[in-house]
Amino acid sequence: MKLNYHTAAQAVKHVKSGDRIFFQGAAMTPNLLIHQLCQRHEELNDVEICQVHTEGEALYTTAPYNQVFKVNSFFVGSNVRQSVNGGNGAYVPIFLSEIHHLFRQGMLPLDVAFVQVSVPDAHGYCSLGTSVDITLPALETAKIIIAQVNPHVPRTHGDGIIHISKIDVAVECDVSMNNNTAAPLTDIEKKIGANVAQLIDDGATLQMGIGSIPNAVLNNLYNHKGLGIHTEMFSDGVLPLIEQGIITGEHKVVKQGKVVTCFAVGSQKLYDYVDDNPSVHFKEAAYTNDTAIIRKNPKVTAINSAIEIDLTGQVCADTIGGKQYSGVGGQMDFIRGASLSKGGKPIFAMTSTSRKGISKISSFLNTGAGVTTTRAHVHYVVTEYGVANLFGKNLKQRAQALINIAHPDHQERLSREAYERFGDLKF
Repeated sequence: MKLNYHTAAQAVKHVKSGDRIFFQGAAMTPNLLIHQLCQRHEELNDVEICQVHTEGEALYTTAPYNQVFKVNSFFVGSNVRQSVNGGNGAYVPIFLSEIHHLFRQGMLPLDVAFVQVSVPDAHGYCSLGTSVDITLPALETAKIIIAQVNPHVPRTHGDGIIHISKIDVAVECDVSMNNNTAAPLTDIEKKIGANVAQLIDDGATLQMGIGSIPNAVLNNLYNHKGLGIHTEMFSDGVLPLIEQGIITGEHKVVKQGKVVTCFAVGSQKLYDYVDDNPSVHFKEAAYTNDTAIIRKNPKVTAINSAIEIDLTGQVCADTIGGKQYSGVGGQMDFIRGASLSKGGKPIFAMTSTSRKGISKISSFLNTGAGVTTTRAHVHYVVTEYGVANLFGKNLKQRAQALINIAHPDHQERLSREAYERFGDLKF
């Protein structure tokens, strides 16, 4: 059996008006197919797009294409943010661990799935590369699977494989993977990284995302031993720690000795590392983000970010006021999983102020802000000014602990507002 190759223009002819399409995301975003689909905007109407986070230009969210294509997104990246907040798109608040139910239980039946895969091996299997996440359940349920087959896609180990017999239409593609390059760390980010690192024990199982603060934390772990990775995603920051034998996974219970993830995005070096590497297992998000699985590992240390945290500990991580900025994602999955793990530590790490100098620790969340993580789930909060452990503390004690790590320019105001709300903070 061989793949049935077509041109991209021929492939997207399988999409009909009224269809619901799934786009694979992150580094695996099938941009060739997406771009070609947009060229059919005059022939189609009322096409719904389901996705998590895509890389590259989301042409379908701009005029005139957005008159035909509507985005129903489980996460809001920069390329669809204007569409979602402008009314042409919509956001579905949902844990990453539960998105698979929408497909498998028929709540969002898929007509077509666009994916990007490796070239088939000698046995006729292609790899989903670095994005298995919710792609696996999408492929199980979509009526038509259209794949751009790219020799640059790494062949990853784990569950992200698809036999050519399941691919209805294939398109040859020879383009580099979507890359993500880390920005240089600021002095503030370095301080936060050092503060978080002191909370991480030898033998801990880490979950962290992409970005400056996770990289700052990783840069402070070179004196640690026997760390493991069970995460939703990872990037280049873990590679030096693996190379130097600091990340070994030897203490993990779930897939001991292996890095477990559902997607990865970074540089070409990262993609080369995961290619045919049996020490890295790519699983679907229903597995990586399952709290019952996460908690089996020892000392799970989940490091997440926040846009703002109020004085009771409520975390807003996905909206700026009433505007959707990102998504719920897997934050709650890992915050809860870490708190249930023996010796686990759920951590929120953030700069004390925004780029505009606004305090991220606030008396009340902004009007319209969503609560991503409830105050009952929050343990550690870290800024460049220190660490606050809120677990077991009452509202007065929480307020004081958070004020202590707020930016000094805002501490007096926060103390005054806390007194107006709670009275004397001494308890």
